[in-house]
Amino acid sequence: MLKTLLRSTVAAVCLLATPLVALADEAHAAARLNELLSKARTITADFSQMTLSSNGANMQDTTGTMVVKRPGMFRWHTNPPLEQELVSNGETIWLYDPDLMQVTVQKMDQRLTHTPALLLSGDVSTLQENFTIALTEGGNVLDFVLTPKANDSMFDSLRLSFRDGVINDMQMSDPVGQRTNILFQNVQLNPSVDKDLFTFDIPDGVDVISE
Repeated sequence: MLKTLLRSTVAAVCLLATPLVALADEAHAAARLNELLSKARTITADFSQMTLSSNGANMQDTTGTMVVKRPGMFRWHTNPPLEQELVSNGETIWLYDPDLMQVTVQKMDQRLTHTPALLLSGDVSTLQENFTIALTEGGNVLDFVLTPKANDSMFDSLRLSFRDGVINDMQMSDPVGQRTNILFQNVQLNPSVDKDLFTFDIPDGVDVISE
């Protein structure tokens, strides 16, 4: 009888301890990611981006430059032949497609799950509100896997990889199974950046779509 009671008690303790350990691990992962992101008030980088279909076929290769500034400001420029400009001043987002001669203007959605660029430029204190976070450590590389808690997120999962404390690459999987891999190069933390970079001047003669 006593042995049975002891076994039941041990089993109950194990069941209670498992979620507590998981919560502790997630809190640790969130704290580490918050620390890495918070130390950079501004970031500049070049990037190369590859988009793969759900069956692994290469759909698109692009390159470009990125400038971000906390809180919520970024300029993401994709080079020709698929040139685009994505600009935010923290309140408004402009998406400019010079081939279509079209600018889409919309109010910034501050939810980190709606604009991946906000992970690098937004309010990192809300990470745990937006995501379930897991961390894998291997030498000088830290990999964070973020799963959105919201059902209307732009992506199903997001992996952020840091090498020696600096953002190295990002991988996103969307609801239809496509994957986007982004490799950052020539990354600079906390350089001086011109605030005018985060305002888009709409060229004459382009169509403007407001959302």
